[in-house]
Amino acid sequence: MPELVERARAGEPRAVARLISLVEDRSPALREVSAALTPLAGGAHIVGITGSPGVGKSTSTSALVSALRAQGKRVGVLAVDPTSPFSGGALLGDRVRMQDHATDDGVYIRSMASRGHLGGLSASAPQALRVLDAAGCDVVLVETVGVGQSEVEISGLADTTLVLLAPGMGDGIQAAKAGILEIGDVFVINKADRDGAATTRRELRSVISMTDRADGAWKPPIVLTVATTGEGVDEVAGEIAAHLAHLQDSGELERRRLARLRREIEALALAEVQSRFADLSGDARLDALAAQVLAGETDPYAAADTVVEQV
Repeated sequence: MPELVERARAGEPRAVARLISLVEDRSPALREVSAALTPLAGGAHIVGITGSPGVGKSTSTSALVSALRAQGKRVGVLAVDPTSPFSGGALLGDRVRMQDHATDDGVYIRSMASRGHLGGLSASAPQALRVLDAAGCDVVLVETVGVGQSEVEISGLADTTLVLLAPGMGDGIQAAKAGILEIGDVFVINKADRDGAATTRRELRSVISMTDRADGAWKPPIVLTVATTGEGVDEVAGEIAAHLAHLQDSGELERRRLARLRREIEALALAEVQSRFADLSGDARLDALAAQVLAGETDPYAAADTVVEQV
């Protein structure tokens, strides 16, 4: 494992791929991997890219990679695809739109299936990000599953969250309903060559202006882009850099990362408790407690306390 980590640290794609596979498969070696990677991580700027299906997330991600590479940055891309509820598989089609970077040694692209996890991400995303971070990526772009009106988990995983919209795909009120006004650090109206882009920006700006923000808080910019031609993408890259500088100067970056690690630790602890509870599911003691509740000898809360003590 130390050799594998060193190879990944040197940027060897096969080693990075192997480590992320260990994370996805929840390998027994995952604890060792985490222990080796954690001291090496923390240097990458995590940028989340989210929005409704069809707004051009994959194309925008590819264009943003080009802009970041032009700045000499090493870029990692984690693209999460939805998992079929029927076959259990995923198309992982984001790579189709990122073929321009397939031979670039400074770019690592990894597709991951959500595997039924809600929130627009994969349950393994935090650990996979740690691999890319430790592998020397300056910026890691996380493209979520196309979100609806509740999948805003990316805001808790990224340092900077880009929210993509497109003309004709809902007005500013719909954006407010979706909760994206609260999670967006930079708003991008893609496909700005279509009719209605200026109207969408005006509506979005109006709704954002009604959001309560503390003095000195970051004011999310709205950028018009045409990802297929690269128009406006350099401006998006500039706003991302400006937001990172704001986070560092205000101390918000450390606060966000501490909150992120707290949620990750909590999730791992709950997963461990659930696995131990699963071991009790066929235990006769659980049947005995159920029988006591049925007989009125105890109540469900007291029975649950007993189970927790046993776990």
